[in-house]
Amino acid sequence: MVVASSFAAGASDPPPIPGARLGPADAPVRPLLLWVRAGTAHVRLDGRPALHLKAGEGAWIPADGWAERAITTEPGTVAFPLWPHAGVGARGLSELTRFDVPSGWQDWLIQLFNLQVTPFSGRGYSPEAIEELLRRPGSRSPAPVEVERNPSSAGFASPAMPRARGARAAAEELVRDPALDLTVEQWASRVLSSARTLRRDFLADTGLTFEQWRLLCRLGAAVEFLAAGYDVDQVAARVGFASRNGLTRAFKGRFGLTPHEFRRQLSARPGAGGLTQRAAAARQTDDLIRMMRKTDTPAAPEMLPAASTPSHTNDIHVLSWMYRGSGYLDIGDQRYERERGVATWIPAGMEHVTGLRENSVSLPLGNASTGDLQLTVPLQVRFSPAWDDYLMFCSISARSGLRPDDHNPRHILDLFTEQVAAQRALSVPMPTDPRARAVAMECLRRIGEPGGTHDVDVRAEIHRAFRDETGMTLGRWRYATRMRIARDLLAGGAPPSAVARRIGYAHLPTFSAAFSRFHGLSPRDYQQRESERNQGRPRAGEGTAEGASCR
Repeated sequence: MVVASSFAAGASDPPPIPGARLGPADAPVRPLLLWVRAGTAHVRLDGRPALHLKAGEGAWIPADGWAERAITTEPGTVAFPLWPHAGVGARGLSELTRFDVPSGWQDWLIQLFNLQVTPFSGRGYSPEAIEELLRRPGSRSPAPVEVERNPSSAGFASPAMPRARGARAAAEELVRDPALDLTVEQWASRVLSSARTLRRDFLADTGLTFEQWRLLCRLGAAVEFLAAGYDVDQVAARVGFASRNGLTRAFKGRFGLTPHEFRRQLSARPGAGGLTQRAAAARQTDDLIRMMRKTDTPAAPEMLPAASTPSHTNDIHVLSWMYRGSGYLDIGDQRYERERGVATWIPAGMEHVTGLRENSVSLPLGNASTGDLQLTVPLQVRFSPAWDDYLMFCSISARSGLRPDDHNPRHILDLFTEQVAAQRALSVPMPTDPRARAVAMECLRRIGEPGGTHDVDVRAEIHRAFRDETGMTLGRWRYATRMRIARDLLAGGAPPSAVARRIGYAHLPTFSAAFSRFHGLSPRDYQQRESERNQGRPRAGEGTAEGASCR
């Protein structure tokens, strides 16, 4: 049974959005597409006069002169930095170019950012279908190169991902953009590792050297782009080969076919599948380039395609927010629904799949270490639409170099904790006296910590305010609050032992006795009664804002 009881929209207002900046040390030396959703951004390049962009405008910023490039945003601004694949816009866009973004393209650009900074991939040609094509009678067998002997390199998808944190970070970025041309030493510096450790981790986790892994990653991407109809020169540039000859040699050595022969065989199988998410994103980026050049401006796609991640685990907790539409989180045989406005902490160390339904958009908001957040099940909270711009700003700050000078990665954890406390407050009577309300909010924030509801320093006048304004002493209010939260968790299907821990009880018998005194039923009897009441009735808003405690 899925843990339920999502809370109503948050009552608090978002903080103001601060100004941010992106300097040459914060981004790769590549062309950059900057789109302003709200507010104003300024682009300075090579000492030339600043280019000022307002909401609905964007700029193509070439790689040349990157050492002199700087982007700043004014307070209240949400601006998305996007790094298209190498080769995109190379024809006719070598200069700083301003363009307008039609409203129909804006959500697609938000999703493009998501695809660049997360492991999402979409439906399309399966590696197995393409492999079957190349193995049918008449196809030549692959040459016996060393990487063929490793079982993890089978198929045409990207090779197996390394598990070590630094190696995985480098691998995920290469999967998103295989054209990145950094040395092992540069990658090591980028992921806060050493070159020796990075090489060792790739070999230990995948059976491939870093160079072998990167080559297979690039060839897997080449298959996708060839299937999408790109010519060999375009594919070579997009996946990181210096020339078409280099791609042709590597492709034939890996698959036994030249890229041209592969495309001919693929064309003989109409309907074999649609575009992969990466190829579809490249096609849409090309359309965007045409729009910037104001030639044959394409219409925005009518619907954003569905997308999903491969099954994977994270070393840290990851917070993902549904901006538009709906999605899901699968952990084992458990499915957690994700609705518009819901932000979900995905626990570290749990193998999972995250999915988006058609016409849906999500964004990662930040990370938390296992030391900062004690989390064993997904933790959800709902934000109202008033938070949209601020949460987009949080996502951009977390996953790009465009951030405030005083950016604090822990901020999103503190913000989430505040929102959980605000939503807990909707289910219990709250005092109106400012000092008493502050004490109540602190108790709500700390309700899952051992002793967290009892060590708040409280003066006599605050005790009086609780009695006068809630009809309960502070001690009784704490007790009632914990029991009401426990009731919601049990009704959602959480095991009594887990509920006890989540509201600060060290021992199940103590919690069971307290719950029975308050509700007149034991936790198991209450849960059984609610299950019988709700049997056959769908529940919306699955997930809970009570599944963790924050340190």
